[in-house]
Amino acid sequence: MLQKIVTSLVALAVLVGFAYATGVFYTIDETEQVVITQFGKPIGNAINADESVSQAGLHLKLPFIQQVNRFHKNILEWDGPSKEMTTRDKLYIVVDTFARWRIEDPLKFFQSLRDTRTALSRLDDIIGSETPNVVARHDLIEVVRSDRQRVPEKDLSLEATAAGGAESLIAGLSKLPPITTGRQALEKEIFKAASEKVKIWGIELLDVRIKRLNYKSGVIDKIYDRMKSERMQIADRFRSEGSGEAAKIDGKRERDLQRIESEAYRQVEEIKGQADAKASQIYSTVYGEDPLAAEFYSFVKTLDTYRATLGRDSTLVLTTDSDLFRLMKSLDQPTNAQPAVDPNKPK
Repeated sequence: MLQKIVTSLVALAVLVGFAYATGVFYTIDETEQVVITQFGKPIGNAINADESVSQAGLHLKLPFIQQVNRFHKNILEWDGPSKEMTTRDKLYIVVDTFARWRIEDPLKFFQSLRDTRTALSRLDDIIGSETPNVVARHDLIEVVRSDRQRVPEKDLSLEATAAGGAESLIAGLSKLPPITTGRQALEKEIFKAASEKVKIWGIELLDVRIKRLNYKSGVIDKIYDRMKSERMQIADRFRSEGSGEAAKIDGKRERDLQRIESEAYRQVEEIKGQADAKASQIYSTVYGEDPLAAEFYSFVKTLDTYRATLGRDSTLVLTTDSDLFRLMKSLDQPTNAQPAVDPNKPK
């Protein structure tokens, strides 16, 4: 009895080893779906392809004549190459797109494409051709702007400058050009056009997005030059307005300076007039009190005149009866000199 049991166990072990060696058993993961082929042709339905029922686990197949073809059940990635294309306003740009997809019908996928590498190549063709078609029907601003409802950030300094009279050049910087669709709508157009075409391969296209936009290499320098030119125009406008304000300030300063100088000159002249009147009054009082004081004053003023008019190399031609020549001849009082009269003395 014991020998029969041992013999049975040994036979069972040999049978299991033979089944394992010949590939009778195979397992399916939760993230996989399988198509069984016999002599290269699929038989039956795909296994574990139904989302509502899980068929993951251990399965059997005929050895040697049946093969297991495994496909991903989860979401797959497609990252397309960058391509040059033209917008409706005849601008050359480089667009880089990516997409997410999954194998919806493994049997149809296997019959038409066989493997994932071929599927990625077909996606390159489909999405790569639909993207230029959609971009060519729209202007560049539609491709760049993500949403037509977007509100731009505003520069308060530019707003103030525009309010001060520079609306034609600066006011447009804080206002985005109007659009009718936007990049999100373009992505939906690409997705709609491509998803219908890939269904024949058992593929479900989940999403298509534009990852990067750039100008063509030969156009970038021109775009940058135009941007610099626009900024230089704005800078020139700021400088012009600043120069105008500076001219206003300088004009006001000059007017204030002239007013202050005029007022100061008027006050100086008034003070000088009052001083001259006071001096004349003093001189008149002094001359009237003593004739010698008047003669002395005349003598001092004559010497001051000599000092002011005669230099080391000066030459004068005077008559002998000139008052200026009198002191050079003699210090005596002139014969026609009259004594000063005191105005305070009674006549």
